[in-house]
Order: sequence, then structure tokens, then C-alpha cells
Amino acid sequence: MKTINLPKVITDLITAQDKFDSAAYADCFTEKARVFDEGKDHMGKVEIENWNAETNAKYNTVVKPLNYEEHGKLGILTAESSGTFPGSPIVLRHNFEFEDGLIKSLRITL
Repeated sequence: MKTINLPKVITDLITAQDKFDSAAYADCFTEKARVFDEGKDHMGKVEIENWNAETNAKYNTVVKPLNYEEHGKLGILTAESSGTFPGSPIVLRHNFEFEDGLIKSLRITL
């Protein structure tokens, strides 16, 4: 099995997601961070926490990292997401931008 070395903030993000801990999830982001998922922007830690809590309640999503590439302040995580949504599991790309050890932006795409 391939070992994937992830930045601590992404490991923390996945742990928070898998525990459905929206406050810990939001703590991985800068105050003015942006998340883009399912065609919508979520701006700032409070909105990100609320979005994550809503999606956790709706989909019970857990994440299994498959591959990670880093290019300076940018990172791309390919991961299998599974939960109670149609088509589960699905492989998604998580495109990160980092700032001071936190996530500045996250764009989730197919």
C-alpha cells in the first residue's frame, strides 16, 4: 500500500471530517478562507463550519486519501469520498492553497 505524506493541516482536516467535527474542520482554515463545492462558494471560517455541519448531517461523508501532490503553496489531494449521497463512493480532487500553515482556499472538483 502506498504511503501518502500529507501536510499536517490536511491530516487534521481529514480527521475532523471523518469525526464529523465541523468546528475542528473550520479551524484548519484562515479567517477569510474560501471553499468551493457543489457549485457554491463558502467564505470565512463561520460559513465554512456551517456548510460542513450541513453536509455532514446530510451526507455523512468520510474521506480516504489516494494521492497527494504539492507545488509550492498549492496542493492537490485526490481522495475517495463515501457517504449517504447518490453515487457513493466517488473520487474527488481537493485543490488547496495554503497560507501560514492553514488552508486559504479549497476547491473540490470531480
